[in-house]
Amino acid sequence: MEASAQALTDKMNSHPRIIFMGSPEFAVASLDAMLQAGFLVVAVVTAPDKPAGRGMKAQTTPVKQYALAHGLDILQPEKLKDPVFLKNLRAYSADLQVVVAFRMLPEQVWNMPGLGTINLHASLLPQYRGAAPINWAVMNGETRTGVTTFKMQHEIDTGNILMQESFPISEQETSGEVHDRMKVIGARVLVRTIEGLASGTLHEIPQKELGVEGEKRAPKIFKETCNIDWHKSTWTVYNQIRGLCPFPGAYTYLDGKMLKIFRAGKQMEKPTEKPGAYFSDGRTYLKFAATDGYLVIEELQIEGKKRMAVEDFLRGHKLGPTGADESKVLPP
Repeated sequence: MEASAQALTDKMNSHPRIIFMGSPEFAVASLDAMLQAGFLVVAVVTAPDKPAGRGMKAQTTPVKQYALAHGLDILQPEKLKDPVFLKNLRAYSADLQVVVAFRMLPEQVWNMPGLGTINLHASLLPQYRGAAPINWAVMNGETRTGVTTFKMQHEIDTGNILMQESFPISEQETSGEVHDRMKVIGARVLVRTIEGLASGTLHEIPQKELGVEGEKRAPKIFKETCNIDWHKSTWTVYNQIRGLCPFPGAYTYLDGKMLKIFRAGKQMEKPTEKPGAYFSDGRTYLKFAATDGYLVIEELQIEGKKRMAVEDFLRGHKLGPTGADESKVLPP
């Protein structure tokens, strides 16, 4: 080991100085695990407060809330290339930066610490690079996913891999449920990664050496991603619904209003009606036809109302046909 690298490792083994970057609730689990492991987090970088809600009051990120409760220094730059922010960041003399669910960093930020910057990504890289890896893994019907820690470099999610851990996805799980399991698994892997870097026992693996073929992407979720196409298979729609639950939610239209569907079951019976036709007894069930079966709705949210079970919805909503050749309501 070169003298400079050895000096950094010795410092990491004694009093490593770490800056944590993240904003959403997913990142809180990692920050908490780092503090519980005894790492010295000298500052937290998170998104600026933003007005939200009916009163448009300033809302802080979950990471900021956690940092305030634990007396950590907080930086909230509007722009990551702001000279004042860069000066303040540099003043902490961090040995390592850790990124979990944060913005894309410019090189002058990720290349600042002596040991660089590591990122926790919610997939088994190189699969599902991008902004929404959990959603897309579930929407694509994957039966396994995992987490990856890697060294950041120029191209997003392409850096050398440090550690990975996989786990199964059940057929019924939503992206929200996978998210809640993954944040705990990811936090554990992140702690082991930092310990490995500190001891000098962790070796980087270029992603191209993994030899993965048919790479799948995880781009940002847009409104059109959430619009249900009933001309697709029952399985495709079923996975779309659970992959977008709880947020932003897969949607269709019912009686001219947007209807978000959060949970549904499958009924594999070839429909005789056109895709998109709906059926209900007016009391206990509501189902939509796909190409090769039906989606039996369990939880939904009609435009202007709260999320609820289908039985509660049917008690307060009288269904009407949306077109004689497109839908049908069975009499109660």
